[in-house]
Amino acid sequence: MTTFESHRARLLELLRVLSYQEREVILASGKPSNFYIDCKQTALTAEGHYLIGWLFHSILRERAPSVEAVGGITMGADPLASATSLVSFIAGRSLAAFYVRKEPKGHGTQQWIEGVKSLRPGMPVAILEDVITTGASTLKAIERARGFGLVVAHVLALVDREEEGGAAAIEREAPLTALFKKADFR
Repeated sequence: MTTFESHRARLLELLRVLSYQEREVILASGKPSNFYIDCKQTALTAEGHYLIGWLFHSILRERAPSVEAVGGITMGADPLASATSLVSFIAGRSLAAFYVRKEPKGHGTQQWIEGVKSLRPGMPVAILEDVITTGASTLKAIERARGFGLVVAHVLALVDREEEGGAAAIEREAPLTALFKKADFR
């Protein structure tokens, strides 16, 4: 088993134990579901944070080597961007992290993106997502990044719920890699 495979297997184990629940919920899309995946419960542990950063950095090095920064919609993407940026620095390939607000900052600069001093127009970036359902938050992050002049080179997600056409909508905008799919949890 390669390091990538062993790290992926361990992350899936953590997600199953800490993040996955079979219960009736209403998703952010407003649709009902019989399972819920709260990836923050895993991403905010030291081990989960490291594994996510290592795996995402590894995928970007292979599939999108031009990427210079990573980010996504707050709050789900925040620990993912932080982890990936940290691991990239340790690996000698510094990727800046940025966060995309759901609403513009209500005071001061009123900006949509945090971390702009490390970004520049034309910079290739990866948008990160914890869970894809409809793809709406990822598409919003792509739109905001492009509005700042960034080039979205890749999208990385922890989990694709394989519902409501989310992955297809994202793939119309940028290449997508999801570490896990719904079937991995069943």
